[in-house]
Amino acid sequence: MTIYNMNFGIGWASSGVEYAQAYRAKLLRNTQHSMKFIFLDFIQSENIQTLTSNMGFHATEVIWLYQYFTDIKIAPTSYTIEDIKSKLGTEVTHVEHKGKIKRFYLNNAQTFVTCYLKEVDKDLVDRAEFVVNGMLIRKDFYSYVRIFSEYYAPHDNKAKLYMRQFYNEDGSIVYNEYIDGDSNIYAFEDAKLYSKEEFVGYFIQQLQLTKQDIIILDRSSKIGQAVLQHKGSSRIGVVVHAEHFSKSIKDDNHILWNNYYEYQFSQAKDIDFFITATDLQNKILREQFKKYYGIIPRIRTIPVGSLDQLKYPTQPRKPYAMVTASRLATEKHIDWLVRAAIKAKAEVPELTLDIYGEGAEKAHVTHIIDDYNAQSYINMLGHVKLDDIYAKYELFVSASTSEGFGLTLMEAVGSGLSMLGFDVNYGNPTFIRNNKNGFLVPISLNDDGMEVIVNRLAEYMIRYFNKGLQQPHEISYEIAKPFMTAQIEQKWNKLIEEVLHD
Repeated sequence: MTIYNMNFGIGWASSGVEYAQAYRAKLLRNTQHSMKFIFLDFIQSENIQTLTSNMGFHATEVIWLYQYFTDIKIAPTSYTIEDIKSKLGTEVTHVEHKGKIKRFYLNNAQTFVTCYLKEVDKDLVDRAEFVVNGMLIRKDFYSYVRIFSEYYAPHDNKAKLYMRQFYNEDGSIVYNEYIDGDSNIYAFEDAKLYSKEEFVGYFIQQLQLTKQDIIILDRSSKIGQAVLQHKGSSRIGVVVHAEHFSKSIKDDNHILWNNYYEYQFSQAKDIDFFITATDLQNKILREQFKKYYGIIPRIRTIPVGSLDQLKYPTQPRKPYAMVTASRLATEKHIDWLVRAAIKAKAEVPELTLDIYGEGAEKAHVTHIIDDYNAQSYINMLGHVKLDDIYAKYELFVSASTSEGFGLTLMEAVGSGLSMLGFDVNYGNPTFIRNNKNGFLVPISLNDDGMEVIVNRLAEYMIRYFNKGLQQPHEISYEIAKPFMTAQIEQKWNKLIEEVLHD
């Protein structure tokens, strides 16, 4: 019996879906169930093991679609510069080294090999690019052996990718992928597959699933049909990670589902279970299925994360200290928090805000801080493990307008922080008791402009620090207790037993 968890990609700035999977892996390791985490995207920026291990996945738990058909294991990069040089078959005449890039010239300035190192100070190579007479002809990608190669040909004075080859440990070719623009053909000895969907379907067939296996879809856009067609007698579940419908486009007869879930919802009769992270979303989804489809499928509430223990401060919390933690993405609205903190500072002179996270909005947020000369009290602190850091602060602040759960919210109440966030589904009402452990800030996204929203956030920051609440930290700890690991493990075990013994 194996639980297969299906996702697309993974990176250094992963989303809440990947963090939810990492929490799930940790939980299920404490059970007797075998599990695998499947990644379907083509990943070439780094060895997938580097990315998955960074999130806490064990190598033996990871399946990468493109590598699955070979005998090469998911493993750390150990291929070296010397391994590459030994296979060049010609003399290296000149070497350049800058940061994580090392380049070997062969005979002339137009023929060289560029090696991309795993780390600056180690000769371990993630990939190498081979240029002959000024034209890129091949890229090789490595872990402990060469995993796959990309082949290029000149086209309109550029190098055009036309084929990938995937290898076994001994270098023998397992299959080829032929690329022509948006067209991909996957050629095996026993099959020729003319789309990514067919490729995924072929992969699922190779898993040889039985009724004792479970597939959990964390993401399935465009491949949901292939999964359902080839799952055999295995059981299938869908995790709802975000808001699942459009509130503005629905009436008594029609509803517009989030396109990430539309196919799965339309096939609800073939889905064995749905998982929501909160009871509120469970209730809403259940009512909608009954109203629009006339069915009530199995929907269970299982939080996407859990707390191993409650974290208490080892010294008094820093007074007037606020913290936020998230990807620095537009939908998180960190810029609103920064602008609100700048306004609130005028009424609360000791106020500070520390921002943890990385992402595309970093430059924009930094620019605001610099424009207002707020560097002395608003700090950008990057991506940091926060387990023992939350409890140093007074107040956790969030400006996200939509959270399916909110892992950082859970972690914050698990460290006893007071909470401030918008009165929106689903995470904030789960972790914030208004006027008890913090404030649910009113917001109307259709009517409130940025200035109104920022002023309101600032007003509530000021209210918290100048007027206070009665024992908000103790209330947060009470809210956190149902999210302890043992209780969430019990929910998973109950669902698995229920599904397998239908």
